[in-house]
Amino acid sequence: MRRTRNNSEEKKGAPEWMTTYGDMVTLLLCFFVLLFSFSEIDAQKFKMIMSSFQGSLGVLESGKTIKPNDFVLDSKTEGLGSIEELENIAKDLGEYLKGKGFSEQVSIEYNERYVKLNFLDGVLFDPGKAVLKDEAIQVLDAVGVKLLEYENNRIKVEGHTDTVPMKSFQYPNNWYLSAARAITVAEYYINEKGFDPKRLSAEGFGEYSPIATNDTAEGRTKNRRIEIKILNSIYDEKNPYDGD
Repeated sequence: MRRTRNNSEEKKGAPEWMTTYGDMVTLLLCFFVLLFSFSEIDAQKFKMIMSSFQGSLGVLESGKTIKPNDFVLDSKTEGLGSIEELENIAKDLGEYLKGKGFSEQVSIEYNERYVKLNFLDGVLFDPGKAVLKDEAIQVLDAVGVKLLEYENNRIKVEGHTDTVPMKSFQYPNNWYLSAARAITVAEYYINEKGFDPKRLSAEGFGEYSPIATNDTAEGRTKNRRIEIKILNSIYDEKNPYDGD
């Protein structure tokens, strides 16, 4: 007697949905390859993208399934840990400078992006000058000892002025003066203290980043300053978090 095939018997081969899925993945792969053909190919990035297709959604036999626990973040590499790093640096610097007798000349504050040392007006330079005063060397040396200890942190030196017009052959305006002062401090640390130039940057803001009003003598005094910022080690200087 001839037997009939049981309709409930499983069909051999891959399920029908796999064909559609395979077509979709192939089209996506072609799409990304096309995009890469119009751009400069980074071999490492291309390798990462290709490997992502191999493990798409954990459906294929050799695929990898991503678990929620795989995304647990280390606080040392994220913002939660960054503020602790800078808080410790600020505390360390504050105690050190107080012990050296410089706490009245340098104020310290910090946030999640940097620790800022504010050298008060007249501490480092004479009015209208960008040459370090003799007494400035002592305080810069004291600060430099600690800056060398924070080898994983980049250093940014900023010059600032008030709005009183600056006109001289050497410094046509306040912008030139503030930049020259910042460069002077940075070069002192590089040439005299052996700082790695890659760790340091210098920038002049002129009168355009005040911290007080320029309508009073007291406010103008606060605005004439040099700031040294110790940047958070998890941020690069090109990152917006290195900010003001």
